[in-house]
Amino acid sequence: MKARKTRWIKCEPGERCFRPQCNSSKQLDGVVMSIDEFEAIRLSHLEGLTQEQVSKKMKVHRSTISRILESAHKKIADALVNIKAIKIEGGCCKIVGEKKA
Repeated sequence: MKARKTRWIKCEPGERCFRPQCNSSKQLDGVVMSIDEFEAIRLSHLEGLTQEQVSKKMKVHRSTISRILESAHKKIADALVNIKAIKIEGGCCKIVGEKKA
């Protein structure tokens, strides 16, 4: 299997878990969204960038961004429709401006 290329992100999510308040169940199903999916959604939908622009910012191919966005959209839709929590974690990312060791 091909190694995953590092995705560069600018915005690390502060709060990493979002859950419905209407469901008081302590054991709530959830979906896990990677940090690169979070960043692609932020750049594409909040910042209004095209997939080509997002791919340049994250330093990956445009087709990779398309797959990342498709995966993120499915997870968000699943969480909203099926009343699930969304947890943001993991992914093959480096934060822009991060000091090198």
